[in-house]
Amino acid sequence: MSDPSTGTPTGGEATGAPGAAAGTATGGEATAGPGAAAGTGPRAGTDLTGVRCVVTGATSGLGAAMADALLQAGATVALASRPGIRLQAALRARGPHGDRVVALPLDVRDPASVEAAATSAVARLGAVDLLVNNAGIGMRTVNPRFFDRPMPFFEVTPDQFADVVATNLTGYFLVARAFAPHMVRRHSGRIVNVSINHQTMGRRGFAPYGPSRAGSEALSRVMTEDLRDLGVAVDLLLPGGATDTGMIPDELPGDARERLLRPEIMGPPIVFLASREANGLTGARIVASEFESWLAAFRAGRG
Repeated sequence: MSDPSTGTPTGGEATGAPGAAAGTATGGEATAGPGAAAGTGPRAGTDLTGVRCVVTGATSGLGAAMADALLQAGATVALASRPGIRLQAALRARGPHGDRVVALPLDVRDPASVEAAATSAVARLGAVDLLVNNAGIGMRTVNPRFFDRPMPFFEVTPDQFADVVATNLTGYFLVARAFAPHMVRRHSGRIVNVSINHQTMGRRGFAPYGPSRAGSEALSRVMTEDLRDLGVAVDLLLPGGATDTGMIPDELPGDARERLLRPEIMGPPIVFLASREANGLTGARIVASEFESWLAAFRAGRG
């Protein structure tokens, strides 16, 4: 998914820097397997060997970029997406990673499909250390001209509203609900929910996309507190601006498209969150376009 708001990173986002309210300890390990030692960044050769990840919506956009970053760092990654040609093509494209990448058929809107995928992922990978909730649909499915012709909420049909909420909010709930018990039993794991800028949540013409993402962010906060004492971390990650993915209209002018963020911006923060350096962190809201300054503050806070 992406953040189809402005084409430039926004300032003033709450980034979840360590403190009493965010970035606090879970009391348990966030991941299994070797990671980066404190003082080294994800761009400095973080080794995620042994870390087992599931990324939903992994066939394109932000999901594909995060899956690739995790694979390049040595993690094992299950590409979770609806079954079909796109999933198989995504798996073939990552053939050089061998058995560290697997296809995981999953429809986030179908509770039975989600439960089956969670069981399959645990059986195939041995456990899941990192779950990335990313699958989503944007305003383009409701109003293809949302950039230049905003549609007021009262013109959105009930079916259109329900469709976006079913994927972007209920989908996050179903996926986290299926995987969390496996992590709780191990007293170990991390869930990362991909979000958007707060400005986009209340932007003109952005119903139901904005409300669906506001709901998923509120859900993340509840998940954080429910899992805080059970050894499972929950964090939010967002690009920090409109990102060049399939959610952006084809008609977007070339100069505007050039200002879009690249999906690869999500790579460094997701690698960090999968690493040992992130152990003990939960409740963070990380803006990828501001990750370097966030990481510096995080490390300074840890002394």
